[in-house]
Amino acid sequence: MTDYNYDAFSPDNYNLASADGPEIGDKAPDFTLETHDGQNRRLLGFEGACMVLEIGSMTCPLFLTRQDSMEQIVRDFPNVNHAVLYVREAHPGAAIPAHKTIDDKRDCAALLKTELNAPRTILVDGVEGAAHLAYGSMPNAIYIIDKDGIVRFKAPWNNAKTTRKALEAVLAGKSTPTKSYFKPAKPWVVLSTARRAGAGSGKDFVHGLPQLIWNVLIKNNIRTFFR
Repeated sequence: MTDYNYDAFSPDNYNLASADGPEIGDKAPDFTLETHDGQNRRLLGFEGACMVLEIGSMTCPLFLTRQDSMEQIVRDFPNVNHAVLYVREAHPGAAIPAHKTIDDKRDCAALLKTELNAPRTILVDGVEGAAHLAYGSMPNAIYIIDKDGIVRFKAPWNNAKTTRKALEAVLAGKSTPTKSYFKPAKPWVVLSTARRAGAGSGKDFVHGLPQLIWNVLIKNNIRTFFR
């Protein structure tokens, strides 16, 4: 295991100043991944009009905050493929620690599928995060990829309202929104996520919170406004 699967969260685990990964108009990287129940699936082997791909994990309060809104998008756009790329634990703790093996990661993805009754396809990244790194390595990025495998929309932080507008634009053959503002996780979701993850998760989150507020909530949204 490398530092990719960190045991304790720190803002230094992420490049918060920029969003790496494929840009709009680029060919999306393809990978053969497992689903939560062990089936092999090509990331770009979908049959819908396009794919909405969200990055997430069971210990990411941002990802869990978006669940209701993203599930509504699933219901409203049945002709689209909706998938989650399950990556490293954003805020590991004693109950949901960093992944040591692919079985650990698959078990956490299955927990997401069953505990939260997630309606989307859960694709499990490799234990060293090859797909996650190729898609920028942020904890809750969002991509919309068309049937030709071209990225039509990208945001380093999923804002479900903007994602919905972007999806409508892609399906209508129009330009997608150029600005997607960061919205923080709901406080009660942060607390429930930390409890689920176990001892250490909440402490590490609180310790890194000032840096997150400055770099993500303030600086990121200022850059987005002037972009």
